[in-house]
Order: sequence, then structure tokens, then C-alpha cells
Amino acid sequence: MSLTLKPRNSVRAKISSVGSYVPPRLLTNADLAKMVSTSDEWITERTGIRERHIVDKGVASSDLGVEAAKICLARRGIDPSEIEVIIVATVTPDMAFPATACLVQNKLGVPHAWGFDLSAACSGFPYALQVGAKLVESGAHKKVLVIGADVMSSIIDYTDRSTCIIFGDGAGAVLLEPCEGDELGLIDYFHEIDGSGAPVLNMPAGGSLLPPSHATVDAKQHFVHQDGAAVYKFAVRKMSENAEILLTRNGLTGADLGCFIPHQANKRIILSTAERLGLPEDRVIINIDRYGNTTAGTIPLAMNTALEEGRLKKGDLVLLASVGAGFTAATTLLRWEF
Repeated sequence: MSLTLKPRNSVRAKISSVGSYVPPRLLTNADLAKMVSTSDEWITERTGIRERHIVDKGVASSDLGVEAAKICLARRGIDPSEIEVIIVATVTPDMAFPATACLVQNKLGVPHAWGFDLSAACSGFPYALQVGAKLVESGAHKKVLVIGADVMSSIIDYTDRSTCIIFGDGAGAVLLEPCEGDELGLIDYFHEIDGSGAPVLNMPAGGSLLPPSHATVDAKQHFVHQDGAAVYKFAVRKMSENAEILLTRNGLTGADLGCFIPHQANKRIILSTAERLGLPEDRVIINIDRYGNTTAGTIPLAMNTALEEGRLKKGDLVLLASVGAGFTAATTLLRWEF
């Protein structure tokens, strides 16, 4: 391993804690087979998903985010009063405004903090992670809470087989703090957007272009619309390309990684990327079978899975990678510091 660090200021940011939460109610492939023309075998073969968690009526993204944040802060042993900034990555905010971050702040009981929401679909969490890291690295803040939370069931048409089998509800949270001593924390990132992909994965109505109306509701334009083949093609190419760019830029190869934590959109996409990076499956975190695609929640949920399974250890070099609607794409290189 020959890690080439770019020049940085004297402050680096690290993930000092993580927590995740999913609602207790399960929606299995067998359940979906009673709702649309599908089967457990068909879903598992094409996506790797066997079940997903779904909220009860009245449970919102802020509720999931708060529960994940509580676990994160308890693991670190700090009180919510110490949080200075809250960034919530979500495409399913509780409402158009105020920001979900405001609702999380109030429910969590954080007395003095500022914050905002970030919308980048499945790349929302790594995007928010970098924004939070820069706030720490600037010296402006020492404790930044980054949450990825989505209630995807609120925007899914459960008569549409192409989308309803994919998504679940869930949230994860991490705490960002300054590194100490020889800690490296967040090392580098490579993110990009490609707006030409907007037509193939979107929720058409509900914004300023198509405000809610009887016509938009009748046309089911408040649900996720997806051209699955186009999204799959882009994701397979971009996730591996961007991962290679980031590793090469830092003088690394897949062999140097202790853990690869990808966005959980499709098992075949994940394994294709791992194969291109030369990564054995035991260093790739896959939990899509249990949770489905929880959008901004997938990467922190997978971090927690890696910790629980003893596959993420202090000192490991970790690569995060995602592709999402927009199109958005994100890769992050870090060293695990707790």
C-alpha cells in the first residue's frame, strides 16, 4: 500500500460513531407476490432482495433519523446538546418545509444547532458526509451529525412491479469530529452529477414544475418513475469507474481496502464493481437482502452491518460508493478510526 495524501490543512474529519434504525414491520417478497405479478425467486434473482422494512402510517423520515441518531450518540457516549450541526440527506422529507433537519433538531432535543437537508437521492449520504467533513476541517465545528433517512414507501406505487420490489424504509447516522494524533479519517472523495439522467429516474410531480393537482395524482406522478435498464447500465459503469479513479489518485488498489461499503441498489451491481476492483466478497458489505434499497439510508445501514458482523475494524481503509437519481455518483475513501 502506498497511500498518497493530498496536502490538507491541519484539521481532518473522522467518523467517530455510527447508528442505524429500520422500522419493525417487514414486507417480504412473498407479501409482494400477493400484491403484484412477481415471485420471491424472480425478485431475489434480479436484485438480491428478500425483504424490506416499511413504516407504519404516520411515521416519517425525521422519526427514523432521530432513532438512528440516538443510537449513534449513545455509542459515542455524548449528549445531543453537544451537536453543533445537523445535515439530513433525504428525498422523502416530512414536508416541503421546514427542513427535516429542523424537525430532527426539535425531536432530538438539540438546544443550539443549525442544519439543513440535502437532496441527492441514493448519493445523498456520501454527499452530506463531505459537506459535514468540510465544516469540521474548516475549524468551524467539532461535532456534526450526518443522517441519511428515507421513507421510500411513501412515494412508491405498489402496483408497479418495476419499483415496488426494490425499495424499503430506513435511516443511518454518523457523528463527524476532528481527528486526533495520527488519525486520517476522511481521506478523499470523487463526486459528480449528470443531469441528462433525470428523465430515467425521478418523481415527476410535487415541485414547482408540476405542483400537486388532481391531474398529477390521477396520473401517479407523485411516485417514483424509473427506466430500470438505463439506471442499471449507468450504475454498473459509474460505480466502478469512479472507484478506480479515486483509488488510483491515492496510490491504491482494491487489494489495499479492508472494506468496501457500496450503496445497496442491486446485488449484481455491487458484485460487478467488486470484481472490477479485485475485491473478494468477504470484504464487500451486502445487506440488500434484509433491507432493500433505502436510498440515503443504505450506506450508514451497511456500516452498522459491517460493525455488527466484525468486518469493519479500526485502521481499515474503507471505500464508499453510490449512484443515484440525477444522475448522482459518489465515492469516498476513509480510514475507520473507532
